[in-house]
Amino acid sequence: MRVDTSGHFSLRSRFSQIVLLVVALLAFLPVVAVDHVIDGYVQARETGALQTTVDAITHDSQVTVHEGIQSLRRILANSPSLCAATFIQNVNSELEANPFLRQVLVENHDGVQYCSAFGRAVDYRVLSESLTIPGHTETLSVVKIEGSEIPLLKITQAFGRERTVSALVLATPMLMRKDAPLLGQISYLQVALTSGSSILLRGDERIGQGAGRDDYLFARSFAGEIPLKAEAGLSFSQVRSEYSPLDVGFTVAACFMGALILVLAIQYARKADIVAFDLERAIIAGEMKPYYQPVINLKTGKLIGCEVLIRWVKKNGEIIPPGAFIDYAEMSGLAIPMTLSLMEQVRYDLEDICREVPDFKVSINLFEGHFRDGSIVEDIQSVFEGSGISYRQLVFEITERRPLDDRNAANRVMSAMHKLGVRIAMDDAGTGHSNLAYLQTLGIDIVKIDKIFVEMIKDASQPVPVVDALISMAKDLDIDIIAEGVETQEQALYLRSKNVVFAQGYLFAPPMKLSSFLVLANALRPGVRESNLEPGLAA
Repeated sequence: MRVDTSGHFSLRSRFSQIVLLVVALLAFLPVVAVDHVIDGYVQARETGALQTTVDAITHDSQVTVHEGIQSLRRILANSPSLCAATFIQNVNSELEANPFLRQVLVENHDGVQYCSAFGRAVDYRVLSESLTIPGHTETLSVVKIEGSEIPLLKITQAFGRERTVSALVLATPMLMRKDAPLLGQISYLQVALTSGSSILLRGDERIGQGAGRDDYLFARSFAGEIPLKAEAGLSFSQVRSEYSPLDVGFTVAACFMGALILVLAIQYARKADIVAFDLERAIIAGEMKPYYQPVINLKTGKLIGCEVLIRWVKKNGEIIPPGAFIDYAEMSGLAIPMTLSLMEQVRYDLEDICREVPDFKVSINLFEGHFRDGSIVEDIQSVFEGSGISYRQLVFEITERRPLDDRNAANRVMSAMHKLGVRIAMDDAGTGHSNLAYLQTLGIDIVKIDKIFVEMIKDASQPVPVVDALISMAKDLDIDIIAEGVETQEQALYLRSKNVVFAQGYLFAPPMKLSSFLVLANALRPGVRESNLEPGLAA
């Protein structure tokens, strides 16, 4: 029997023509992209330099605080009593040995001074609340001595019930030097406590508040476990002008490159085979790693759980974001074994904290294929049965961006999940296919307000009808709410005023590796320490 292949070859020919046309257009891309490439290079290079500077500032402050803590501890360890001759002698020794130390005070809780390093009362202003330092017994606040504009950090240690001993140290020694890199070009710089209390501000404060933010390069850094952060902004147009000579050279080089690309790309388009995607191997090799983003109680500032997000961490250290492989994972069916691998790592990573904090919630994303396959219920049981993570601590998220094609199958799976005791959350609420009936039919327990709606909140006092409608809908259905993508204090204040209790976003912390997350979890878990959030948020 003769098979007619003319249509097949016709399609191949048409496809080849399209490929060659695309390749011909791509050959001119280097010329067109010169400005974009230089902009990207300048942005990456200058942002890196700016980040180095900001990191140096916070590291400098971290060292200063650590040295101050050690000085304070040595004074107390070597002094039989406060304000005696031995105490004053030890204070003077530390003042000589520690270049960051400016004063030592003994006071009571009402601020009455008993003695100081130089034998006279120290008149100073307190500029912030006192914050605890994770892993230390001392607290930290910002002060200024009258007659001086230099901000100091006050490191305070309680001594008995009535008295405190404090060391006043320089807040930002690096900024006292004139040779610090990039400081002359920085348009905006703010050093502050993590609660938001400002320590030092240079430049236009409106830049940090969002005015013309797209016109600036930004870098932010935190001082390790010390509750201190720094943010800097650099005018992009100012630094971009310094790279003008590169434009001509790059344009000429791009013309030659375009010709070379045209020749090589045509040959490649004719001969190259599509390389198989390497996702299956990555799952087997254990390269799919969980990253944890904290979920915070807006009323208390405490950590109540986390969302588990996946990252592809290659053996060479390269990290591939989920946007590069999630669609392929769903299309190929690899999302199911990928999720199983992720759950096994979560059980191993979070068993201890879930056992210690019974109300801690762990949220894991599922895909549409899980509700067609149905094996997800057995996977949950096989992974978490008998572990330190109870079913009631688990939340499984489904995205609204992609509808569940088989509602009956989805209902059966969700019903089985509910019988185990897990909760189900609707992710990306308001962006896709759901309505009131959809949420009611599926038995959704939690609605997660998508970042695109949270970004509409610019001012805590200005109503945002879309956000208000989503909140109202969830409350009418007696569904809990979590706000995603919270990045500003204004957004957090607005949501809390609407009785949205739970939130996650870069205002609190980005997705992070297990080691970093556990440090934060130990600092913010309920009952362990006071919150370092803005007082208005953690009242």
